[in-house]
Amino acid sequence: MTKTKFFIGTCVVESQEMCFQVADKLQEMLKPFESEIELFYKGSFDKANRTSKDSFRGLGMEEGLKILSEVKKRNGLKIITDFHEPSQAEIVAETVDVLQIPAFLCRQTDMIVAGATAAKNNECILKIKKGQFLAPWDTENIVKKALNIIPKEQILLTERGSSFGYNNLVVDMASFMIMKQFGVETVHDCTHSVQKPGGLGNITGGKRDQIETLSLAAAAAGADHFFMECHPDPVNAKSDSTTSLPIETVGELVKKILRIKKVLQ
Repeated sequence: MTKTKFFIGTCVVESQEMCFQVADKLQEMLKPFESEIELFYKGSFDKANRTSKDSFRGLGMEEGLKILSEVKKRNGLKIITDFHEPSQAEIVAETVDVLQIPAFLCRQTDMIVAGATAAKNNECILKIKKGQFLAPWDTENIVKKALNIIPKEQILLTERGSSFGYNNLVVDMASFMIMKQFGVETVHDCTHSVQKPGGLGNITGGKRDQIETLSLAAAAAGADHFFMECHPDPVNAKSDSTTSLPIETVGELVKKILRIKKVLQ
């Protein structure tokens, strides 16, 4: 049976201590599902597109990758993180198992080529977030760029919502069906999909109460894998405080997603 990939962790790497705490808790909660899922620990070393210049961006690439590497070694977990410039791709890919291109950079040819090349050199996955400004069928061109370098099995496309007016995102559930037609597997971004970008003026707002509803709908619509951010104290998270899940709720959400996927098998 093919396992469902779950990419879970804090939005930004805040400290090594917190990463260890979150990784331990996730492994404890998700142990009952280890035969059905493949868990990847998520954390960003930099958040380059914060609403305010005063917002916490992260610990930087060197320190962030060092901490993620320690999580990988200590907990035996695979790792996913973003890169923000083509020059970072190879360095990041040497540490992680999944290299992620942020949504706002998904059409940048240099980013895709660098990411795909690094994924090839290091035998990792390239995960590309569909931009909020793109229709799902437009991702075919993204896939074609990457396919010149790596096979489809190394490419994941992520649905993270589309801009709907100002300060709002919606998820087109047909997106998963459309993007899968390009021969790649898809990921539902459970938490970024409920953002209200810039909705609180100096920070991004969110609709945390809609995460479960949209995640279960995405599972029913055929999303292959799932990405979500969580935090031991979401209100005080240094990034995405309005959309991060309370970590203690992750296990139940994963359980419900797997139930729906079983029905579809």
